[in-house]
Amino acid sequence: MATSGVREDKYRTFLYGEGEKNTKWRFGSPPNYDIVNKLFEEGRTKVWPSGSLEEKVQNLVKTWEMEMFHKTCFDDYKSVDPKNYTFSLNGRKPVTLEEKRKLGGGYNTFLQTTLPEKFRAYNPAEETVDSSHVAFTTAFPRGLALEVLQVYSGPPVIVYKFRHWGYMEGPFKGHAATGEIVEFYGMSIFEVDEHMKVVKVEFFIDRGELLGGLMKGATLDGSTAEAASTCPFLRGTG
Repeated sequence: MATSGVREDKYRTFLYGEGEKNTKWRFGSPPNYDIVNKLFEEGRTKVWPSGSLEEKVQNLVKTWEMEMFHKTCFDDYKSVDPKNYTFSLNGRKPVTLEEKRKLGGGYNTFLQTTLPEKFRAYNPAEETVDSSHVAFTTAFPRGLALEVLQVYSGPPVIVYKFRHWGYMEGPFKGHAATGEIVEFYGMSIFEVDEHMKVVKVEFFIDRGELLGGLMKGATLDGSTAEAASTCPFLRGTG
């Protein structure tokens, strides 16, 4: 049987095709998830049946994550309702897409903290969306994989437990690579409208689970850390 020849991602929609021809991508073109998909398939603990609620939620979350990290124009978001969308972390006040962008977007959104600055191993107040992307894609050159471990309720209020993991094969904030797996767990709530557009997201995570695993490596001197953190392959990761 002949195929259309149109590229697709097994786990994400709104990435390729006619509907994305005018999409503004952060790194100039759609990200390539082949490497992180392989990491996911090799390391996942659950294989959900095709068409199951769990598979649908997992793919929705992967699609949402892709759009948040890689699309620069809110109007290009198709998994969320940009006008009504809000995000909150660990019970904090919900923020809009524009407010989220002012926090630095990307990884910074998930690493907000009330710790005094002198105790911050990673300080989101000093990072931009690009500098944070460099830091994490350097530490995790194969990316961070995501799996949904359990879905407690379905639409319109989706509640699920998740796991993120990757291998620290590059340095992070002055700490040498360990080659070890770094993983963290969390809970999330996605509220969707009648069109299955996400309108509200809440995450509950311990940022120390992620950062603790990244601080195990030996301390690098300044010149070594700076040289090691240069990563020319950002477009296809995250």
